[in-house]
Amino acid sequence: MEHFLLQLFIFLVSAAIAVPIAKKCGLGSVLGYLIAGIVVGPAGFSLINDVDEVMHFTEFGVVMMLFLVGLELRPSLLWKMRVSILGMGGGQVILTSLAIFSLAVFFINWQYAVAISLILALSSTAIVLQTLQEKGLMETQAGKSIFSVLLFQDLAVIPMLAIFPMLATLAVENSEQSKQQLVDFSLLPPYAEFIATLLAILLVLVIGKFACRPFFRAIASTGIREIFVAAALALVIGISVLMIVVGLSPALGAFVAGVVLADSEYRHELESDIEPFKGLLLGIFFISIGASLNFEYITDSAVLIAAITIALMIIKWSVLLLVGKLFHLKSSERRLFAISLAQGGEFAFVLFQVSKTQGVLPVSLIDPVMSSVVISMFIAPLLFLIWDKVGLEKGTPVEQTLDDVINSKDHKVILAGFGRMGTDVGRFLLSAGIKPVILDHDANNVEVLRKFGFEVYFGDATRLDLLESAGAAEAELLVIAISQENTSKLVDLCHKHYPKLKVVVAVRDREAAFEMMDKGVKNIHRETFGSALQIGQDVLNQLGCDPHSTYRLMKIFQQKDKDMMPELHLNRNEEKNYLALYQQHHFDLEDLIKRTVDPNAQVSDQAWTAKNPEH
Repeated sequence: MEHFLLQLFIFLVSAAIAVPIAKKCGLGSVLGYLIAGIVVGPAGFSLINDVDEVMHFTEFGVVMMLFLVGLELRPSLLWKMRVSILGMGGGQVILTSLAIFSLAVFFINWQYAVAISLILALSSTAIVLQTLQEKGLMETQAGKSIFSVLLFQDLAVIPMLAIFPMLATLAVENSEQSKQQLVDFSLLPPYAEFIATLLAILLVLVIGKFACRPFFRAIASTGIREIFVAAALALVIGISVLMIVVGLSPALGAFVAGVVLADSEYRHELESDIEPFKGLLLGIFFISIGASLNFEYITDSAVLIAAITIALMIIKWSVLLLVGKLFHLKSSERRLFAISLAQGGEFAFVLFQVSKTQGVLPVSLIDPVMSSVVISMFIAPLLFLIWDKVGLEKGTPVEQTLDDVINSKDHKVILAGFGRMGTDVGRFLLSAGIKPVILDHDANNVEVLRKFGFEVYFGDATRLDLLESAGAAEAELLVIAISQENTSKLVDLCHKHYPKLKVVVAVRDREAAFEMMDKGVKNIHRETFGSALQIGQDVLNQLGCDPHSTYRLMKIFQQKDKDMMPELHLNRNEEKNYLALYQQHHFDLEDLIKRTVDPNAQVSDQAWTAKNPEH
């Protein structure tokens, strides 16, 4: 126990030191973890001994990663991006694999060549997406194309995990599989093994489709977040165990479960609860990869590793330029497209580990190729720096039609709270063609609203991790329609972590509006104010007033009230000045309204637009 805690302490401290330094230098978090592993591993201070044991434990981070990937892959998103995902992504993976296989088969047998070519076709999602976001390139045509290719690569990992056991030799496969399986399915007839595997996948689908929602609804109704976190982890672990029992990859089961739950109202809550565990386990996994690098071997085989690295990056660069040309990317965008994806990826470490444990590849082959992948990942941020320095074009934003602009709002507006006020706001936005991400913390309310067809997600919007999961970093606007106490907390959270996010707030009264004005919020709406004006307008109509005139009076009153709010806000702590200002505004309003209804008065009909009706 003491040894385990000491090892864990070393991992966490090394990550806490190395990752911020690496990100400061523009190298990215993955390279930070790898550097930390090198420092604490045998090549550095030799603080970590049993790297393989730690790596087996932290591989569960990969399972969680694929569960989260599945949660993001809603059918509507896949359909919208189908051409770029299947065309560009599929073309890149297939052409790169064929090119590498054609070269590798001259030096190694075909099974090894197939495995190597599939592994090296992948690029680093973590490095590329983080760099593109930091440089503001995600909305360019090249950025969207790169994202499509990375998404296809993430999906391609699933069939790769299924194919790899078929490439292993029978002797190694049997011995290694028996260590991982809780039940030895090799003793069953082939048809029984197939049926058991099929039933396991069907069970995952049934659980995800029918059992998870009532289960999570019951958990959410307790209001205890820790229980929800435990339930989320239990789901992923349980599915992983089921997959291991039938001899399948636990990552495959987790991915399938994620896709099934992608349209669930608990998707964002699940994502935000599992993300920290995934990040921590993946971080330790990458540290263990860095620690496992054999630098003595790298030194002795420097020529071989350099040759593999150069060949890898040239092949991928050439294929990417070809794919970009086939899909009509501009010249500058093709260069960015090729630079971004020319390196190996973090999933290569996962697949190398699977290849090792299942006997797909020998260690003598894994060592030089994995070393080349790491070196290419080190080179990738340097290529981005060179790309910046030489002043290449940044790429052009994607041209959009009106329909594209409306559809692009799917993930750019967040509505926090779908109760009395939020429901009407949400209905209005949806009727205008804008589909916000809607968050509500009442599980029963979410269930009812889902039955009415609203796409509402369960979760507490005042949690930073849930906001991140809902897309606050990329969103343009946040509409807040929750309790006043939580509104204040959420506004502070947004100002601190998402300063560019525009905020529209619904508050209960004038004092609450003043509090929001103190925080710098400009778009404030009092919950009862609009209803009060509508009631007043209806009263005048019932008394026989002309509807056109009552509407004008309502707009005048609304504008004058809006005009006086800043002055009242500045003097709200000076009671005498506050009362004097309020009375003066009231007298001015009465006088304006009298002149408006007086048929002999000369008042512009600009009151109809509520824009300075006095002139």
